[in-house]
Amino acid sequence: MLSGVVLALATDKSAFKHKKKFPNRYLYNHCMDHHTVAAVSITGSCLDVLGSLYLAYDLLGGQHGPLRLLTRAVTYSVVFGIGYGLGLGLFFGIASGIATGITLSIEFSRAARGLDHYSLPSEALFSSIRGLAFGAGLYRILGFRFAIAFAVLITVGQVFAYSRGMRPAIDYVVSRRPRLTRRQFWGTVARTVGYIATALVCSVFVHRVDHVWSFALRVGLVTGLVTGIGATINPYIEYYADHLPERWLGVFGIGLILGGFSLQSFQYWLALFDVRLT
Repeated sequence: MLSGVVLALATDKSAFKHKKKFPNRYLYNHCMDHHTVAAVSITGSCLDVLGSLYLAYDLLGGQHGPLRLLTRAVTYSVVFGIGYGLGLGLFFGIASGIATGITLSIEFSRAARGLDHYSLPSEALFSSIRGLAFGAGLYRILGFRFAIAFAVLITVGQVFAYSRGMRPAIDYVVSRRPRLTRRQFWGTVARTVGYIATALVCSVFVHRVDHVWSFALRVGLVTGLVTGIGATINPYIEYYADHLPERWLGVFGIGLILGGFSLQSFQYWLALFDVRLT
């Protein structure tokens, strides 16, 4: 028995020396940014809340309750969040996607009821929310001054567009087919040019950016492309927001809860596999 204990101690000592000599062989991953882990966990919690709301469809008033607005907000947040995230980074996608989804869903819900558009001060509020979200998305990349300047300029531009009749609910229609009207197309072009110009102005006068033209074109083209896709599939989203069966709402709610649980457990999987956090 004593010889077995001695052999075990010798084996542990040898393994310790080997681990010290080759530390990377005992790590499943070198490191993980703790900001990323926090963002994943928060996203999971949000999905749990949304899933619970969908499961409580009847308690929230059924077809005439707030779930129509919620369905629009979730759908547009996902569509714009994925588009912006692929082009400009995860954090930018989350911030701008949520802000865009919530504000657009409010405007489209009003248009769906056949009511006139909001007053210009209310539309200026929507513009400022989206502008601040875009600025927040750029803050981690280019700093506070650039983010504030960019947010202010694009907010002013959006308010000017509203005053000229160019708003998200222009040519609103509910249909099972995607559609892009001429006014929506030219609005998308103007938005693209405006964002390129804003990025150039901020890069020259506020904070010098490496590869100025490349960055400005990236911001403008991503914004324009996502806006054009969103405007094209808008009739399709609006149709299913009003005609989605109750059973599918429940299924969607369960899916959101399962997805939220998976994201929330992400931090514990990292601990299980000994992934270090920076």
